[in-house]
Amino acid sequence: MTAVLREKIRAIHDFPRKGIVFRDITPLLADGKTYRSMVDVFIERYRGQHIDKIVAIESRGYLIGAPLAVALGAGLVIVRKPGKLPAEVDRESYSLEYGTDSLEMHTDAISKGERVIIVDDLLATGGTAEAASRLVARRGATMLEYAFLVELTGLPGRARLGTDKVFAVLDY
Repeated sequence: MTAVLREKIRAIHDFPRKGIVFRDITPLLADGKTYRSMVDVFIERYRGQHIDKIVAIESRGYLIGAPLAVALGAGLVIVRKPGKLPAEVDRESYSLEYGTDSLEMHTDAISKGERVIIVDDLLATGGTAEAASRLVARRGATMLEYAFLVELTGLPGRARLGTDKVFAVLDY
């Protein structure tokens, strides 16, 4: 199955800047059968684990997290860039290669003791996922695992997040 998924991920060289190879998942998403197969990989991994919430990171994480939440009967929590959520939020800043950014989550989205998976499309340096996990931890939830479609193994994301808590379907 992973070979089929890999075939649908397009490499865009020098995007968003020179020297970067962007892993574009939009061809995978555009093929309904392959998109379903990708979601099924995550469903099989987490079925029966009593997941309360899927925490999906803006924006491509939503494309994995939403169907996974529905399939597991779990709630979906969205983590967004600042200023996009309408109710009371908790904010977490994190470092980027050239500066900082922040993520926000509604303060009432997760309750103490809930079992949570954090989902995004790609793991690179791990800063975004780590920031999301700090938001989850402040709510008193148990973060079980980080789940990604793609992991860029030449970057420090897995080491930053902890190798025992990272699941990636594909690596490059």
